[in-house]
Amino acid sequence: MFLHPHSSEFDSAVAELALYSPPAVIARATSPSDVAEAFTYAQAHDLAVSIRSGGHGGFDSAGTLLIDLSTFTDVEVLDGDRVRVGAGAVWGDVAASLAPHHLALTSGDTYSVGVGGLTLGGGVGWMVRQYGLALDNLLAAEVVLPSGAIVTASADSESEFFWAIRGGGGNFGVVTSFTFQAHPLNGVVFGTISLDPANLADTLRAWRDVMRSSPAELNVTFLALPGFDPSAPALAPGPQLLVCWGGADEEAAARAIQPLLDLPGVTDSQIGPRDYVDALQRMEKPENEVPYVDNNSFANDFSDELITELVAAHESFGAAVLMVRYLRGAFNDVPADATAFAHRGAEVLLISAAFLGPDSPADADPVIRARWAALGDRVTGLYGNFSPTRSSEVTGLMYPATTLDRLRSAKRRYDPTNVLRVNHNVGL
Repeated sequence: MFLHPHSSEFDSAVAELALYSPPAVIARATSPSDVAEAFTYAQAHDLAVSIRSGGHGGFDSAGTLLIDLSTFTDVEVLDGDRVRVGAGAVWGDVAASLAPHHLALTSGDTYSVGVGGLTLGGGVGWMVRQYGLALDNLLAAEVVLPSGAIVTASADSESEFFWAIRGGGGNFGVVTSFTFQAHPLNGVVFGTISLDPANLADTLRAWRDVMRSSPAELNVTFLALPGFDPSAPALAPGPQLLVCWGGADEEAAARAIQPLLDLPGVTDSQIGPRDYVDALQRMEKPENEVPYVDNNSFANDFSDELITELVAAHESFGAAVLMVRYLRGAFNDVPADATAFAHRGAEVLLISAAFLGPDSPADADPVIRARWAALGDRVTGLYGNFSPTRSSEVTGLMYPATTLDRLRSAKRRYDPTNVLRVNHNVGL
């Protein structure tokens, strides 16, 4: 079960798990009791614990005991529309497994994103307006605590722990399986609408106005890509709208989508029915990694003034991705204190990635971050799932003060020695 450096199994595991740097030890778990044993080993050897489930990303695990959950991939329909999913599964495989049952789970929008990390941090995807975040559809979780205890957390059992993991990430224990509320889905209407980059602010304002009166089944993300963007090689460069109608009713979809096609600046569209799994983007790892500066924030009001400043900031970043995910709907329906994900008043989530070429000035990173910070009180908070940076500043943006205080109280109760600290750590 335990793999140590300088063995062929260890080296192959590091490559297979796509780790940024080798950990001190890898614990290949196949059961919750294996995870409990890994905690015992880590604490006996004074090692922090990091977690690798499914998915295409993770924090640096150097010097830690890394618990590998990649075997926990089962997807099981329990009864009706309740679904149990292993923490090591990826969302594309979940979608493919549920399709024969005409069910789907609101999740991420990328095939290879992991169930565990995405759910514990939020889960903004193609049905976020229709069914909320992935964590909003979580009914129960099987969890191994740092003490080695194996518990089931739900609204009726370990309720404070259940509150904390829905947004608090892997700060409190290792989730080995999730039980979700799935939803009937026979397909989606999905595609792209290409936009002229001229007068982008006017186009964004008109798009916002359409979305404010659109049904919750219509999920739309604005995306602007530079010509060489390595993060989404399957998508064409330039500004576009990614459109997903959550259902197979093409007539209803056409009525809802038509106002988007009538927006100023539309140059082309490719939209049609498809299976939900085929709407999940398949990311390819770029051959050459390009350094980038990441920023994201929520905005409770996607105002004219914010749009003007956002477009100006984006244009000043040079080669950069800009994503605006429209929220509202079911996302807003959950009270801010119902889960540890508290930014429930947001209208949009704004995401930027500014790529740094070889000719970028040495101070490019702080200059870009300062330009984003200039958006000021028109934006709020931060979505941790889209931030690879670990710091107290990031954590403070992720959680309002009252939420962070409650998370720290849960941390003291469930992980008093902070063995689970390779994350967006809420501290002690």
